[in-house]
Amino acid sequence: MEDVLDVYQRPQDPKRPLVCLDETNRQLTLETRPSIPAKPGEPKRVDYEYKRNGVVNLFMMFAPLEARRHVCVTDQRARVDFAACIKELVDTHYPHADQIVLVMDNLNTHSIGSLYEAFEPAEAKRLADKLEIHHTPKHGSWLNMAEIEIGVLSRQALSDYVATKEEMIARVAAWQADRNAASSTVDWQFTTEDARIRLKRLYPVI
Repeated sequence: MEDVLDVYQRPQDPKRPLVCLDETNRQLTLETRPSIPAKPGEPKRVDYEYKRNGVVNLFMMFAPLEARRHVCVTDQRARVDFAACIKELVDTHYPHADQIVLVMDNLNTHSIGSLYEAFEPAEAKRLADKLEIHHTPKHGSWLNMAEIEIGVLSRQALSDYVATKEEMIARVAAWQADRNAASSTVDWQFTTEDARIRLKRLYPVI
């Protein structure tokens, strides 16, 4: 826990950008009956019945010190999908960084091994060398600022039915563009000192 909190206290460094990564899946749903549009004084009405239309995975890459985020929409949450997002992060978003300081949950797919499963060894090592990885502890996903951004995305853009992957991509892209344009970010206040006081029970007794 202190490792991640200490990372959050570092000053911004363009050569070592801080990026928080998290993921979630979303059910795609088709309406079985047309919804009734909103009218003055009445909200939009949506029937409770729906038809499942598959699942997509959302990878949230959030740079809090830059007030920027990028979301990858994939068909699944496999190791190769994670690896593809890392390659995009390194080569497209931060090609000139010395290293990317990457905070993420300790999922089995969130590992250097995923890069070696997806790419040739030389390419996997090139990408791995660009990462300074910090995992949140078990049951400590609340320490990942990308999880907060996923919550905002869910409330602001995904609160009703999304029928197809294409619609999901369009919604996410519009939300992402608006939030980036507004320079919206997370004002993280919880520090290592706070943890030692408020979460003392989680520390080992010596």
